[in-house]
Amino acid sequence: MELGQFSVSLTVKDMSKAKAFYEALGFAAIEGCGSIKDNWLILQNGTTVIGIFKDMFDKNILTFNPADARGIERAMQAQGYTPVKATEGESGPCHCVFLDPDGNQVMFDQH
Repeated sequence: MELGQFSVSLTVKDMSKAKAFYEALGFAAIEGCGSIKDNWLILQNGTTVIGIFKDMFDKNILTFNPADARGIERAMQAQGYTPVKATEGESGPCHCVFLDPDGNQVMFDQH
């Protein structure tokens, strides 16, 4: 099962403070991937990617960007796992979310 690029989606209280903190660690905003004004921003340091999000979700999320989120969803369902957020539509961009045994959210976000 090819999971694609991995990132962590972090829920933050203050976009400017969060951005400054991660920039101090060497992260830089990816052009065209959100803004402070939009309350979400994707940052990268080498191959490490994080997203910071304000008022969009309650908990941090492990995020994968596969080429086929629907295929991963079907494979997980075949193994007895039910998504807490299922994909929509038959083609194009989509995402689904599963909970691991400890309640951590794992999202498969197909662009």
